[in-house]
Amino acid sequence: MEALASSPRALFAGTASPATALATPARWTPSSTRRVKAAAAAEPAGEAKPAAAAASPAPKKILKKKPVYSMKKGQIVRVEKEKYLNSINYLSVGHPPFYKGLDYIYEDRGEVLDIRIFEETGEYALIAWVGIPTPPAWLPTYMLIKSDKLDYERI
Repeated sequence: MEALASSPRALFAGTASPATALATPARWTPSSTRRVKAAAAAEPAGEAKPAAAAASPAPKKILKKKPVYSMKKGQIVRVEKEKYLNSINYLSVGHPPFYKGLDYIYEDRGEVLDIRIFEETGEYALIAWVGIPTPPAWLPTYMLIKSDKLDYERI
């Protein structure tokens, strides 16, 4: 321990002395400034760049394609009972055994409020049932039955 306390040069072998290392901190410059200085140093002085070479080509804009949905907002739908009872949506809720679901989603009309395509699971629609005080639900569109008319007969 005495050897370390008596000779600080052993700790700072790469520098001249610890006092000079602390007295002259390294200067930091942003990378954009370094690039400009390096480019200026690489070009010979007095030669001007042509205007075409000075302007770099603009990056091409990538336009996203609009998704094609199987339904429209405002569409009147019902839920197909067999597909819903065998889906992960029904099984994930944790209903008691022999529970067959809520009859209003099979019998009453629901309106499509929003449609989204999710990368992992596919196309889903946000359905709200008319005249039933329940919150809307996201359901896959493959289990929905479209209705052409607004007037319907209750099953």
